[in-house]
Amino acid sequence: MHLMPDIGKISPGLFDELISPHLGAKSDKVLVGPQNGVDVGIVEIGDKAVSLTCDPVFIVPEYGWERAAWFAIHIIASDSVTSGLKPRFLAIDLNLPMEMTSEQLEMMWKTMHLECVKLGISVVTGHTGRYENCHYPMVGGATMVGIGNKDEYVTPRLVRAGDKIIITKGPAIEATGIFAAMFPKLIEREFGKDFSRKAQQIFYKMSVVDDAMTAVRVGVRDNGITAMHDATECGIWGGLYEIAQAADLGVRVEMESIVVEDCVPDICRYFAIDPYASISEGTLIISCREYKAGDVLKALHGEGIKASIVGDFTEPRLGMVLIRNGKEEKLEHPIVDPFWRAFYQALERYSGKF
Repeated sequence: MHLMPDIGKISPGLFDELISPHLGAKSDKVLVGPQNGVDVGIVEIGDKAVSLTCDPVFIVPEYGWERAAWFAIHIIASDSVTSGLKPRFLAIDLNLPMEMTSEQLEMMWKTMHLECVKLGISVVTGHTGRYENCHYPMVGGATMVGIGNKDEYVTPRLVRAGDKIIITKGPAIEATGIFAAMFPKLIEREFGKDFSRKAQQIFYKMSVVDDAMTAVRVGVRDNGITAMHDATECGIWGGLYEIAQAADLGVRVEMESIVVEDCVPDICRYFAIDPYASISEGTLIISCREYKAGDVLKALHGEGIKASIVGDFTEPRLGMVLIRNGKEEKLEHPIVDPFWRAFYQALERYSGKF
């Protein structure tokens, strides 16, 4: 029996052992079911493919209500767009803490509404209430729905050996963005005012909506993108491992080819976390047919999104290979994301001091 982690998402082993064998009634309308490395499910309804993704409603008041609400919507939308289908509808359950005021709820909800307007997403149903024993940051859950033609969605089972791997923005986007938002004065003391201001802007990079929608405009399946994965918990290493496992392929990736945003290495060193194993909402891992990889890069760069080709998917017999400093080593899933422990230690150490 695989043990539950101390904190964060369950391990791939526990998912395979407990969750995957017990998925309710079988249906031939399920085109893509639950898998590690797959952020969405796809079902067939009529002549359309419909994507569904679920996530907590993640609200951190310390970010500021508008910023927290922006992030909450983009967490959900970032998973949804990895299907290649445009998100259209949102069902949302808000189980709010008793201490939340009417004014705070208004700020949060109006920001969520405006962000949904920008993204073309309609809220269609939900539940809202305040309850005892409900606490920040997990204040409910939501399901986002995307719709498209049955030849428009992407999923790891479409990936083939030889497909190129493209990564946007680089490692630890979310870890860096959260540290910068939560501890701006500490970071200013350690690195200077300009650095702190620049680091705080990384917060608004914690979304792959633009990345994914830009990539699929080039083409999908044999015309371009074959799969996408948002590198959330366990970061780039975890995300690469998961998408390769879901595709039943090997992977060969060169660490030094991965783009890195400014401020990320310094902040990760300061808080003693491995950026490549740390939570990175905003980093999109893309699988792409080789002949379209250059076009995808050009499209991303045209939108001001940093990205690079970092390796290939390979035959499964070749395994998971990471090239670091010119030397090959085995790419392994981190299992436990180092961000959470570092984050709560920092809260305990610096709370009220800055």
